[in-house]
Amino acid sequence: MRNLEKFFKDTKIKKDKLKEYGFTLKGKTYCYEENILDNHFKVIINITNNTYTSKVIDNASKEEYILGDIDDAYGNFVSKVKEEYAKVIQNVILNCTDKDVYKSNQTQKIILYIKDKYHDELEFLWDTPTDAIWRNKENNKWYGLVMAIKRNRLETDSEEIVEVLNLRYQKDLIDALVDNNLVFRGYHMNKKSWISIILDGRVSLEKIFKLIDNSYELSFKK
Repeated sequence: MRNLEKFFKDTKIKKDKLKEYGFTLKGKTYCYEENILDNHFKVIINITNNTYTSKVIDNASKEEYILGDIDDAYGNFVSKVKEEYAKVIQNVILNCTDKDVYKSNQTQKIILYIKDKYHDELEFLWDTPTDAIWRNKENNKWYGLVMAIKRNRLETDSEEIVEVLNLRYQKDLIDALVDNNLVFRGYHMNKKSWISIILDGRVSLEKIFKLIDNSYELSFKK
């Protein structure tokens, strides 16, 4: 049996999608089974709260095929089993989870606000799992960027990791807004037209939502 905790790290299970995908609820456990390699083997995945496990069953013997979960087990046949086994796991993650890399309460509420108002989802464009953008669907222009960086990139000498929101802002008004305490010039963006806010609760959500709306409107301008 394999512990899948590392595979599901930074994801959030969508229970409605589990049922649509083919999981069945047995007590408190969601169970999924899929045959592989011409039905010679069966992959079983169990999800209970924050516990994720899987195993491969040899359909002929009805016994667990333990080589599928041994890292240093090699050979052409074993490799084929492992390859198909991995595909089943990855497809479950792809179809039944959302990314859940952001821990700040403000970040979570911002994600929901943008999804509800603009129907836009975060796009993870890079290998960095904590950097993602929102874009205007009508012209593909970005209007928001969220990332996790060291606090000392913007203020103090602390190496604490904080979540930061980058937004567009009017060039002729940005000097009056930036105070290098609550609002900063855009980190890793054009500092003449982008701002950064550390999502640590010091700036109210009400103000952030207004700044998001402003950034969205600015994304329409040429």
